Amino acid sequence: MTDLQRLTVSLRAGFEPQDHCLLFHFTGQLDAYSERQFRDFIGDNAPSGLKPLVIDLSKIDFIDSSGLGALVQLAKQWNEGKRRFLIVGNSRVVQTVKLVRLEAFLNLQPDLPTALGNIAAA
Repeated sequence: MTDLQRLTVSLRAGFEPQDHCLLFHFTGQLDAYSERQFRDFIGDNAPSGLKPLVIDLSKIDFIDSSGLGALVQLAKQWNEGKRRFLIVGNSRVVQTVKLVRLEAFLNLQPDLPTALGNIAAA
């Protein structure tokens, strides 16, 4: 993983362009205080094109409705552009996403190797 950049007091981010996708790593809290920086970081580092987006949230400690809203907004943008969008989450993220029944819409993946394998196989 690349060195993580501090976006807020509670959120850090990293970006790794891959052969088959754009891979983003986040650690900390994705909430009302950090969702704008989260979206801006992805927008600033995701060039236009057709590469799929993989967001690794496996190191996120907390996600609230604002964080979910940011994920839904990104998924809509990528889907409208006919680009794939996958999210990797830990048990906290998975529980929150499943609670609002967004696991299919957000293409929730069980782990990073599975997500990268699904991208490469497509």
